[in-house]
Amino acid sequence: MTYSIAMAGKGGVGKTTLCGLFLNYLAETGKGPILAVDADPNSNLNEVLGVEKLTTLGDIREEIARAEMEEKNPIPPGMSKQEYVNFRFGSALVEEDNYDMLVMGRTQGKGCYCFINDILREELKKHYLNYNYLIVDNEAGLEHISRGVLPPVDLILLVSDCSRRGIQAAGRIAEMIGQLDIKAKQVYLIVNRAPGGRIEPGIEEEITEQNLNLIGIIPQDDSVYKYDADGKPLVSLPGDSPVKLALGEIIKKLNI
Repeated sequence: MTYSIAMAGKGGVGKTTLCGLFLNYLAETGKGPILAVDADPNSNLNEVLGVEKLTTLGDIREEIARAEMEEKNPIPPGMSKQEYVNFRFGSALVEEDNYDMLVMGRTQGKGCYCFINDILREELKKHYLNYNYLIVDNEAGLEHISRGVLPPVDLILLVSDCSRRGIQAAGRIAEMIGQLDIKAKQVYLIVNRAPGGRIEPGIEEEITEQNLNLIGIIPQDDSVYKYDADGKPLVSLPGDSPVKLALGEIIKKLNI
């Protein structure tokens, strides 16, 4: 059985960084093969991982939409839309040593995308079962999960910075998970970028107020900023960097 993990949080809290480092930890500890899906419209998980982003599933969706409107039809004569998606899906899969990656890209344009999303849903369902883990970098709205395009999730990790507003945003996402009836088996909170790896009593109170289950705290790590500024993939941070050590302890707690 494939164990599926989704990360979600408002923009700017370091969710994509933690998603990439989480994936890297699983890969380096022999938990592969792993499928990573970048489902955030502001997709940059590939930069954290240091891999080139190729075709997105959104690109394929747009190509088929143009074919339906008979505008510069990219589908060769005699090939069905289903066959075209099967063909193009392979070009969207970035293959690395211990993991593969898909980028969802834009959600949709004008018109109805139900048929196209159904095809992508079936392609993902068919492929993700070949992996031990599926890890998804989501937007705050969890759109691809709520629409059923992505498979059901076992674990949702909500990422917040150590501000009261950030915790409140995580609380709203947790509430949304219940409203959308996303049947995740576990939902936890990770507080990121905490000075000295500690949070203030007021933030602890807000976490309790929002009924969130805190699994761990990631300290502020200046090397993350330095690597990002230098254009280095964050997965190449040294193993003893504070952020990698703290995330490793969280993953051990999760026992996955």
